[in-house]
Amino acid sequence: MNRIALVTGGAKGIGAAIVRELAKDGYDIVINYLTSQKEAECLKDEIIKDYGIRCMTYRCDIADEEAVMRMTDDIEREFGDIAVLINNAAIDLSNLFHLKTATDFRRTFDVNVIGAYNCAKSVYRNMLKNEYGRIINISSTNGINTYYPMCIDYDASKAALISLTHDLAFEFAPYINVNCIAPGFIGTDNELDGYDEEFLMEETEKIMVKRYGEPQEVAYLVAFLVSDKADFINNTVIRIDGGQIGSV
Repeated sequence: MNRIALVTGGAKGIGAAIVRELAKDGYDIVINYLTSQKEAECLKDEIIKDYGIRCMTYRCDIADEEAVMRMTDDIEREFGDIAVLINNAAIDLSNLFHLKTATDFRRTFDVNVIGAYNCAKSVYRNMLKNEYGRIINISSTNGINTYYPMCIDYDASKAALISLTHDLAFEFAPYINVNCIAPGFIGTDNELDGYDEEFLMEETEKIMVKRYGEPQEVAYLVAFLVSDKADFINNTVIRIDGGQIGSV
């Protein structure tokens, strides 16, 4: 029986790359989404066709605790116990600092931090019962020391996600490994959309390898951390940023 992996925000970008990589490694996949139904369904069809594993989509706002509990109950009833959780779903309501609102801040934290907490809380009991679990939180170098005031709420949420990682690792030991990945500038459609060529060149110059990353490269790291090869890696934050200046 394949292990089951739930990837939040799994329909596009980094999430979709993670879904493909875990499917290639033989995991049965649940693609969580909120607004990207078309992309999620297309990805599900692709995964089933290309890899012959079980795959389902599930629409759920992870900021809603009761909805998350329903989601995991439904998954476990249809597929079985979740062994791997990838907390990838996130929002970034970038705006000029003086135009930011407390409502923006709350919504960003609701999804990026409380959403990850909700999902971890909903899966950990069965992971402990099975004496096996892997949780990966997708943070950002913005949560370490790469700062942009126009996304102050996003930056703060990603720093909070790192703190959450450490606490969950402590709480869930010894059977559940909880780690955090902090990507730098990754060339997803959302990341590149709206930026002019001059800005992209300036940002690339801040990266030692002189290019932005690919979603697949983050997916490779996720696949390693959830594998048996990474059994002794726990409570760790790993930057994947090409040597981004300011994130060391």
